[in-house]
Amino acid sequence: MDQTRGFRFLGQAETCRVILLMTLVVAFVLGLQHFEITPISTGSLGNGTVSGFIEPSDITRSDENEMFLAPQEATSESRPRNSTTEVLTSYEHKFLNNSPKAYNRKSRSNETASSHHLLQPKIPQSKKKHERSTKKPPLVVISITQMNNMLLKRHSDPRNSLAPRWESNVDKELRDARNQIKNAALVKKDDTLYAPLYHNLSIFKRSYELMEQTLKVYIYPDGDRPIFHQPEAIMEGVYASEGWFMKLMESSHRFLTKDPTKAHLFYLAFSSRILQQKLYVRDSHSRRNLVNYLRDYVDLIISSYPFWNRTRGSDHFFTACHDWAPAETRGPYMNCIRSLCNADVGVDFVVGKDVSLPETKISSAQNPNGNIGGNRPSKRNILAFFAGNMHGYVRPILLNHWSSSPEPDMKIFNRINHKLYIRFMKQSRFCVCAKGYEVNSPRVVESILYGCIPVIISDNFVPPFLEVLDWESFAVFVPEKEIPNLRKILISIPVRRYVEMHKRVLKVQKHFMWHDGEPVRYDMFHMILHSVWYNRVFQTF
Repeated sequence: MDQTRGFRFLGQAETCRVILLMTLVVAFVLGLQHFEITPISTGSLGNGTVSGFIEPSDITRSDENEMFLAPQEATSESRPRNSTTEVLTSYEHKFLNNSPKAYNRKSRSNETASSHHLLQPKIPQSKKKHERSTKKPPLVVISITQMNNMLLKRHSDPRNSLAPRWESNVDKELRDARNQIKNAALVKKDDTLYAPLYHNLSIFKRSYELMEQTLKVYIYPDGDRPIFHQPEAIMEGVYASEGWFMKLMESSHRFLTKDPTKAHLFYLAFSSRILQQKLYVRDSHSRRNLVNYLRDYVDLIISSYPFWNRTRGSDHFFTACHDWAPAETRGPYMNCIRSLCNADVGVDFVVGKDVSLPETKISSAQNPNGNIGGNRPSKRNILAFFAGNMHGYVRPILLNHWSSSPEPDMKIFNRINHKLYIRFMKQSRFCVCAKGYEVNSPRVVESILYGCIPVIISDNFVPPFLEVLDWESFAVFVPEKEIPNLRKILISIPVRRYVEMHKRVLKVQKHFMWHDGEPVRYDMFHMILHSVWYNRVFQTF
């Protein structure tokens, strides 16, 4: 009997231990959820590995910047995947959050409340830091058609606009311009502009004319060289769009004003490439000083002038071509019209507010457009061509699938010399513009200048001048997942259709050319400025 009671006692004790253990486990899990403890990536320490947890309050701004640099890998719970309608709704409203909780970090003490955008996007947070080589395809892909719909929706809804804190004559001028553009006289044909290239030739032509007649831009004189006001430092290479636009903008007689009260736009004349060259500490894996430098500049503008506070920065713009620029210009810069080469709608590029900046690779500042032109269609015997470094995840897939292809008309290579590269472009019908580390590539502009139809393989890339150009009329967009079907897609395009697309590529070349000295109507400088003007006009209600 005593032995039986003993076993019962031990059983009850064991049960208590199990219950106690389960209670502790549940409490621990609930505690993690309550404090939102974020796991750190496992790293090496000596011969072993170490992992741990940090609380969000301990994450520095540079840590956030690092996490946000790579395209985010959303979980199935955080992004809708049921239908196209749900996808569009998610992305259209992603940038329309009107709650100040979109930024859950406390503002720096020297930032004023006026620097915060009531419509700032929620920036997706990653659970771990990403190396560039580990990027993966986005879970949700936004098509060009969907981007055009997002553009129209944003430009038709006053809730997407920040009303100025006090009225100015420039607001009336912008509203008048908006009404004139919307009621533009019908233009069926133009001697300079080829109608099939544009969504609406009448609207584009009237908008461009009003820009020439009305637009005034003020450039703040503040900012230290060479990061500010030194375009000659960045006139060549793949980031040269920054330097060329800055040079032509700062020397413009038509658009500049010295009276900021008459300005419709305010230009922040800095180079994101020079910022990286001068301030980034190599191998530090921290961009905190770059971010802080730009935020200090905004603080200076806010404390020295009333114009940022009037519109909370929504009539300010800049051009930035470095890959890091989107991450470095969050916070107060999110109000601005951000003209970015890395125009990724899947991260935080706001279609209808931000502008896609063409990435141009310039070998010689004396000849920025290179030796443009190429063979006529009947002399282009190569179906598709690509050559380049194996950056990112898309290009290795492309190379692995097609470099050893038995099809002789598919010329897919690793890096080759520049002269041979240009020769292939001039002999090819289609030139593959595959994304590297980021969505943008100078091949888009190169293809156009060499008369080769761009084949863009870069999910969620917003092409330049989307506001006016009908890209699907002269370019081919191939989803990344369709790389194995690339040849099949291209040979399915009828010859007549190809010839017409080639004609349109030649017609659109004027919009992708730089001109030293005095810019030419409808050239790259004017088209970038027009996109900024157009988005500003259609966000003024």
